[in-house]
Amino acid sequence: ISAAPAPAAPAASAADTLDARLKTLTTSAPILLFMKGNETEPQCGFSRKVVGAIQACGVDFETFDILSDEEVRQGLKTFSDWPTYPQLYVNGELLGGCDIVLEMAANGELVETLKSATNAAKQALETRLKALIKKERNMVFIKGTKDEPRCGFSRKVVAAMSDTGHAFETFDILSDEDVRQGLKTLSDWPTYPQLYVNGELVGGCDIILEMAANGELKDAMA
Repeated sequence: ISAAPAPAAPAASAADTLDARLKTLTTSAPILLFMKGNETEPQCGFSRKVVGAIQACGVDFETFDILSDEEVRQGLKTFSDWPTYPQLYVNGELLGGCDIVLEMAANGELVETLKSATNAAKQALETRLKALIKKERNMVFIKGTKDEPRCGFSRKVVAAMSDTGHAFETFDILSDEDVRQGLKTLSDWPTYPQLYVNGELVGGCDIILEMAANGELKDAMA
């Protein structure tokens, strides 16, 4: 007699799904303000005051308009155990609402906290980028993948590198905006593709194709 099939695992509850979404959302930027409206068009006085306080600190920050998503608007109150808006999150942790933010702005704590968070985020990204460019001996950052390049320049570079017969790895910059923007700063190179050999920048499309044409690319990747 065959055993009865095991019962199917229950699907994640709506609450669990929302909780996971909120966790992802609150950690999506080093400084994130949940507010009514957006940075350029606050839709309430409290949101306008908090935006002004953050802007005065001279740091980059992101906003989420709770009026655009009722599920987030209601769910975040439970998630953060904070009943009102705006809510300011720093590195995934709730800093507080309007009164706390304005009080911190008045005594100088806000600018210190936000600048510290920004610096920490930049250092974390730089550490991640340095690890990425050294992930493989030959590492090229392109639009798309080795099998499916998403632009002509990337396609040409992948073909040139494949012709060398040497192994290489690709990273799709379209899949990660932090990497896409951060690597431009780290490498001081404004465009893609970017080829790294042993963690050192070789160059972009023109340089790679020129090296391929004169035989230098094969030697560099060996």
